[in-house]
Amino acid sequence: MTDSAAIENTALAASQSQSTQGRTPQKRSVQVWRSMRRSPAAMIALSILALHLIIALLAPWISPWDWTLQNGYNMLQPPSAAHWFGTDNMGRDVFSRTLMGGREALKVTLLGTLLAMLWGSLTGITLGLLGGRIDEWVMRAVDALLAIPWLLFLLLIISTIGQSGLTLVLTLGFFYGIAVIRVARGATLDFVARDFVMAARVRGESNWTIVRQELLPNVLDSLLVEGAMRWAWMLLAFSSLSFLGFGVVPPTPDWGLMIADTRGIMSIAPWATLFPALALSSLIISINLSADAFGKAMGLDRAKAPV
Repeated sequence: MTDSAAIENTALAASQSQSTQGRTPQKRSVQVWRSMRRSPAAMIALSILALHLIIALLAPWISPWDWTLQNGYNMLQPPSAAHWFGTDNMGRDVFSRTLMGGREALKVTLLGTLLAMLWGSLTGITLGLLGGRIDEWVMRAVDALLAIPWLLFLLLIISTIGQSGLTLVLTLGFFYGIAVIRVARGATLDFVARDFVMAARVRGESNWTIVRQELLPNVLDSLLVEGAMRWAWMLLAFSSLSFLGFGVVPPTPDWGLMIADTRGIMSIAPWATLFPALALSSLIISINLSADAFGKAMGLDRAKAPV
């Protein structure tokens, strides 16, 4: 009877703890926001990120020129009142193309990041819960995959299957989800031996229920920060693919493709390369700084996090 009572008390305490945690997310969000507001760097980064997202949404309506329009009489014009960022080697307006350049990159990488975080997080949390040989075998496979130069495999897959948006989302989502497995598993190992997880097992809950109700809410902070970092790295990878000719298909404007098309004329028309490069850099830096500030506000040390 004593053991039975102890088990019931443990389960009750765990349930009470979980119900208490369920009332705190709003307060936690307010605390995180207040902490980030105290950091000027964080607010500047968030403002730049928000500006990029707004521009990507409104670009087709706010672009002053047709981003595909070529004009042989207007090639390599410097910045002016008519063309704020000048024109490129085909006479196209660089400002309009820069506004549109982040639209496809943000769409593909946001979907790819969501896919990577979804399958990588669930796999890592499940492995951390199950442990044993399955965990060991899968993690050895993860280590082997992480040791492979990802860019070569991305180029191989995309050149074989094709350069469609769906192919890019699935390919990037798969490769970047592999690293998420390690992060999710490492965060899960801190909780699997705690009382509320043991109580859930005593109650006979399934592994999926434990993952969804007990573990995922507790590792969500780490996963959100990791997701922001994966998004920044995926943006850089997407732009690298476009630069190499395996990303966006012309004439769709993309920052990486714009840099590749105009790198040969930098000595005579540096503006055609400079502005898309600055746009890409500002977006990636703003995401990184926002993720850093978000992690610090939640008390997470990214330098000590598993990679």
